Amino acid sequence: MQKGHTTALLTSGWLQDRAGCFFVPGMRRLRRLPSYTPPARSFFLRQGYACSAVSRAIAFVLVGGVVALPPQMAHAQTAGAVVPSGTVTQSTTSADTHASITPNTAPSFSDTDTRQIASQRAVYDLTLTEASGGKTLSATGTMLYSVRHGCSGWSTQQRLDIQSVTRQNGVEHMVSDYSTFESADGHSLIFRTMETSNGKLLQNIRGEATLHADGSGTAHYEKPLAKTLTLPAGTLFPIQHTVSILDAARSGKTEISAPIFDGTSPDGAADTYITLLGWGNTTPTTDFAALNALQSGRVHVAFFARTPPNMMPEYEIGMRYFANGVSDNLTLDFGDFRMKGTLHALDLPKPETCHTKPHQKKN
Repeated sequence: MQKGHTTALLTSGWLQDRAGCFFVPGMRRLRRLPSYTPPARSFFLRQGYACSAVSRAIAFVLVGGVVALPPQMAHAQTAGAVVPSGTVTQSTTSADTHASITPNTAPSFSDTDTRQIASQRAVYDLTLTEASGGKTLSATGTMLYSVRHGCSGWSTQQRLDIQSVTRQNGVEHMVSDYSTFESADGHSLIFRTMETSNGKLLQNIRGEATLHADGSGTAHYEKPLAKTLTLPAGTLFPIQHTVSILDAARSGKTEISAPIFDGTSPDGAADTYITLLGWGNTTPTTDFAALNALQSGRVHVAFFARTPPNMMPEYEIGMRYFANGVSDNLTLDFGDFRMKGTLHALDLPKPETCHTKPHQKKN
């Protein structure tokens, strides 16, 4: 994406509409300055990259990334009620290629502690803030993100629903569903991604991935084509990747790098270069008291394709992360129009109580 969420999808060059996707035939390289302040993700696409990259950037917005799921999973409701804006409830239900610019390496999953990430269900209202070129007449949408910490791992779901009206294609309705299950030890990931435009299936990705102690591993795809890809050493799954960012921010680091695999692309892992733009008390404050009590910081993430290796990012993202993994202040930039994401509702369920089996003595 990212991940964004929490998310600005910033393209340069002229966009062409193509079956609900956005392509950039010609693009000037943009570089985000360290002084940029908006918590926005900038998204870079070159010609030939489909709109699945849009979903990948958005997916990274919140807790590293989440994947699209099949219809029966997309509409599953997580525990905990969605509440009005400004209210937080406590639910009672249960990169070698870029080494020259990446001086710090993210810790491996064996060094991270995912317990700092809070289970959450966040709803964002998306509204049009700017349109250029006269192509987009209106755009509205909603983004729903949920993550639950269970005894065996993390389950995440994200649904992005955007409806726009353009002069060329009329009404365009894009829906992206993404879901994952990441094991508590960070060694395995089950991923599902589905994208549609005006009811037409654009992409369906599903499979499983596993990592060894050094972060190397394999990704086994069931769809769109059955295949197995190798994951490079140091690869992190979404939750572990987010935790490494938060750990680095708290420790005072200004930049880290690590490959990430989130299952949103059929091309395997991507390299990431993360710039940390400060960490401290939350300013400005939010409408959610539970977030204001936490420290936060701005994060900028650049994504690089590993095959073929490229020193220029495919896209970049930025957001404000809170210490519990929640993100706010979303900005989505689709090139010819921009949307603002407002955190409308936030539910923070209580963590699941896990019990270990008592040790049984042998006779």
